[in-house]
Amino acid sequence: MDLDAVTKQSVLHAKPDGLILQYGTAGFRTKAEHLDHVMFRMGLLAVLRSKQTKSTIGVMVTASHNPEEDNGVKLVDPLGEMLAASWEEHATCLANAEEQHLPRVLVDISEKAAVDLHQDAFVVIGRDTRPSSERLSQSVIDGVTVLGGQFYDYGLLTTPQLHYMVFCRNSNGQYGKATVEGYYSSISFPFQAFCRGDDHRTLKVDCANGIGALKLAEMKHYFSPGLSVQLFNDGTKGKLNHLCGADFVKSHQKPPQGIEMRANERCCSFDGDADRIVYYYHDADGQFHLIDGDKIATLISSFLKELLLEIGDGLSLGVVQTAYANGSSTRYLEEVMKVPVYCTKTGVKHLHHKAQEFDIGVYFEANGHGTVLFSKAAETKIKQLAKESEDEKRKAAKMLENIIDLFNQTIGDAISDMLVIEAILALKGLTVQQWDALYTDLPNRQLKVKVADRQVISTTDAERQVVKPPGLQEAINDLVKKYRLSRAFVRPSGTEDIVRVYAEADSQENTDSLAYEVSLAVFQLAGGIGERPQRGF
Repeated sequence: MDLDAVTKQSVLHAKPDGLILQYGTAGFRTKAEHLDHVMFRMGLLAVLRSKQTKSTIGVMVTASHNPEEDNGVKLVDPLGEMLAASWEEHATCLANAEEQHLPRVLVDISEKAAVDLHQDAFVVIGRDTRPSSERLSQSVIDGVTVLGGQFYDYGLLTTPQLHYMVFCRNSNGQYGKATVEGYYSSISFPFQAFCRGDDHRTLKVDCANGIGALKLAEMKHYFSPGLSVQLFNDGTKGKLNHLCGADFVKSHQKPPQGIEMRANERCCSFDGDADRIVYYYHDADGQFHLIDGDKIATLISSFLKELLLEIGDGLSLGVVQTAYANGSSTRYLEEVMKVPVYCTKTGVKHLHHKAQEFDIGVYFEANGHGTVLFSKAAETKIKQLAKESEDEKRKAAKMLENIIDLFNQTIGDAISDMLVIEAILALKGLTVQQWDALYTDLPNRQLKVKVADRQVISTTDAERQVVKPPGLQEAINDLVKKYRLSRAFVRPSGTEDIVRVYAEADSQENTDSLAYEVSLAVFQLAGGIGERPQRGF
């Protein structure tokens, strides 16, 4: 490890004074102009991680659903997974090291992680369509090359596509070729196998003026003739994620700008890097209906349950949610579909870890980020049944095998999610309204309360119960008792001194009252600062 060369190169990617960043589930994210040194250093870290794992590592330059002015970076581990938690700490230390301490931090990481510095390293890089992404990708490359690592720059990719590339390179091509065409083939062939020749369906897709538009346009000819995809907010005009995209639609509960919607037409939105998806439609009266990650998980897991009953082979199925999942979705899955539901702390890494405990684990956050995980044992058994079983059982197993192939990555992918949803709706003959009518969401409200120190609040039971400060959980319990079908919880933000409040009840009026009253209790008992919560928000 040539530390002198690193020091010389690092001067060209100098760290701004006083800037402190934290690597989290989404990697690093902030204003693009503050990230040059971070990108260079993540190139360094990717080389060390590659040497330590003796595998290809990915670096994705994106800030997902954030505004166009932001950017970010995250590393992808050998099996297409998020970066290991212990290496998140290394990333944070490296990004925040002052210039004179950078060589020492690199040595410390190498020693703590037992990195064989003589091992070869290979890093693959992808980026989204932000104006800053190409320049920042070059900073990553500078970091990779100064430590002697080899690299391949894929250029413009969705985040899930980069995960796919890493996974394929580290599995000797078992799951497909590590090319964009290989990705398209890997998810289009199983989708085509689902589709009947007489299906003719149209879907309008809001691409958030992001990378999803470019990639969907490239793969249109891979779709079956029965699915026509119309692209909106395709990046030819308009800013990335501005008044469009999955996060905008979910947060504002209204359609994006730039899309033409007629009554009862099926529409969906991706986010800026195409790892989230939500559906929606206008009814005949012009009312907007959102179909979020909860209903996506319900549709997919209900279909999986039917197929598992058909093959009758005792494979376990579990749905993993966070406390933010609508209570109606939980009740429908548990009481109507008889599918077990488990709750974890907020964050994809917690959902993902829990989902791995089942033969088939389904998780979607309400924001539309999620996937289906199949254990290796389940995958082997299903593929065997697809070859050897009798007609009906073999047919069901073959459908499960196609779903395995569609979800052949380990993170959420808006494109493959979209294809699975479209296949299920077509096979079951469901309209978007019938899907929406599986259950009725309870009204909900989310609020924020500013506090002097967010660390005064700690929680348990997957963030649904407050441990401290004393008396707050008791106050919440008393407030919840006042309303039908109600629940509420509070949790501290991971990044700023605010407390997030969530409330549900049988009506929007009762929900809003409960949210206000819980917010007031937080303000009074957890050191609220600034303006007191007000009714009517």
